[in-house]
Amino acid sequence: MIAEPISTLPIVKINGTQTLNVTDELAVEEPLEIRLEYGSADQRITKNVSVTMRTPGNDVELATGFLFTEGIIKSYHEISDAGHCFIACAENKENVIQISLKPEVIPNLHNTERNFYTTSSCGVCGKGSINAIRTVKEDSSLSDTNHIDAAILQLLPQKLEQSQDVFSSTGGLHASALFDASGNLLFLREDVGRHNALDKLIGTALKEVILPLNKHILLLSGRASFELVQKAVMAGINIIAAVGAPSTLAVQLANEFNVTLIGFLRNHRFNIYTSPHRINIPRYENTH
Repeated sequence: MIAEPISTLPIVKINGTQTLNVTDELAVEEPLEIRLEYGSADQRITKNVSVTMRTPGNDVELATGFLFTEGIIKSYHEISDAGHCFIACAENKENVIQISLKPEVIPNLHNTERNFYTTSSCGVCGKGSINAIRTVKEDSSLSDTNHIDAAILQLLPQKLEQSQDVFSSTGGLHASALFDASGNLLFLREDVGRHNALDKLIGTALKEVILPLNKHILLLSGRASFELVQKAVMAGINIIAAVGAPSTLAVQLANEFNVTLIGFLRNHRFNIYTSPHRINIPRYENTH
């Protein structure tokens, strides 16, 4: 049985001089082991690729999204089977996902020699260097016709907040949301790890066979880090908006790959850090 994303626990709540025994809802955090099965029909190999701390839910999408954004697989069509390891695993069955590739598929496992253990707060902790995690595609031939009106962009955080079911109960999750250029919410995924939430989202898009996502807008509920921009570029996303701040390395990467990176998108305000040409902004007189 797969664990629920929310757990209810008894707590002691202090309000001034008043003490109350109540219950509180917390976001669940548990390990997920991602296993990859590949090779010819008569010589199958099973490899433990990663362990990540995540919130249960959309585990298959998380695993497939991770394999894609790390450059291990190229498309969902390379997968023959994916699911929780209920039969072949002896223990922790609900916390193991096995992705089986078709016999003719050769995964790119060059980068798996580095430590792929990840925590919920850091998807790149333990990886050797920036060069080791820069798996972004060099193909820049995708059409660049994606635009969004500033007025529509300003409404996206409210739509995200209204749709975050688990966050509204716990206040403890990150979210990644995919919108179209008209501001319609297509997919939303939550997790205690911001990189997990994005891998779940990209894994969903991968399964729906709608990649590359060069006609969409990615909204992040927190800050925009290098690894999130890297994963977005892998999926062909060229407009990234974050409720929080971007890092300098995220800005550098977005600029290198001609991605529109927006930060501090809240209260009808935002900053554009790179490639502003995709945002349709009303022409107002500049103030100093």
